[in-house]
Amino acid sequence: MGLGAGLASSSITSYIVDAAPARPAWLASVASSQTVMLGLAVGAIASGMLVQFGPWPRQLIFLVVIALLLVSVALIVVSPETATPTAGAWRSLRPRVYVPPLVRSLLPVAAAVFLSTWAAGAFYQAFVPALVEEQLHTRSPLVVGLVFAAYMAPSVLGAPLGGRLAPAAAQRLGMTAFLAGMIGVVTAILTGNLALFIAATIVAGASQGIAISATTRSLLHGSTLADRAPTFRVIYLLSYSGATIPALIAGQLSNTFSLPQIALGYGAPALIATVFTVIAAHNPRTDATGSTPLGE
Repeated sequence: MGLGAGLASSSITSYIVDAAPARPAWLASVASSQTVMLGLAVGAIASGMLVQFGPWPRQLIFLVVIALLLVSVALIVVSPETATPTAGAWRSLRPRVYVPPLVRSLLPVAAAVFLSTWAAGAFYQAFVPALVEEQLHTRSPLVVGLVFAAYMAPSVLGAPLGGRLAPAAAQRLGMTAFLAGMIGVVTAILTGNLALFIAATIVAGASQGIAISATTRSLLHGSTLADRAPTFRVIYLLSYSGATIPALIAGQLSNTFSLPQIALGYGAPALIATVFTVIAAHNPRTDATGSTPLGE
């Protein structure tokens, strides 16, 4: 499943950008960067509902996903091709991972944004069940899904706000607010303040949407049809590395350190990434044709 998702995700996301309308200019980057967050939020809530209230709690959600995948396959079959077919079908299947030279200088800040925000998302996935049980004294799958969605869903709402700013300004704003939200989350865990935890979660989720969509918009600046899928492969490599590697480390450390201490450990990357973004973020260079960044 993971291999299949990885093979499809960059091409499908590139297709979203190819098929997006010209106006509003920020729509392509928001749709391409936030569909994952929306899917995670809806999936968490739907899974919780089906497991708690539906029949066959261990099987039903997978049957629903299979049905949705079949619908997706049918939609892909009838969708128009956006790229011009060329010779070398087998050669075209060889994965290419790169970003165009025009935006290569933006990659360090992009890495900081993707690694830190997706690491926070993995923290919620891994440790929200324990938080819910400790703070709400329940193991309800639906409640767990709702708390997780409180981080993912606001990302979709925050992204269009950043689309109206220049990419660097949106990155600085998004990461600064993201750090404030993470500080609130860590403080809430340390003090056991549930209301603060939910509020800080929403702030962190909305602000990550601003930062992630602005970063995606920067990396897509001046890209051609051939550049987009390899660029999205870079984005997903960074994002899923940020989600998996810290989660593996935190999982091993959970036998030694308490949940508040692990939360502090997740706050450190957010702090480092925010400081680096505030200092180093800059807009894409104007190319020889005089084009400007997407959304400006």
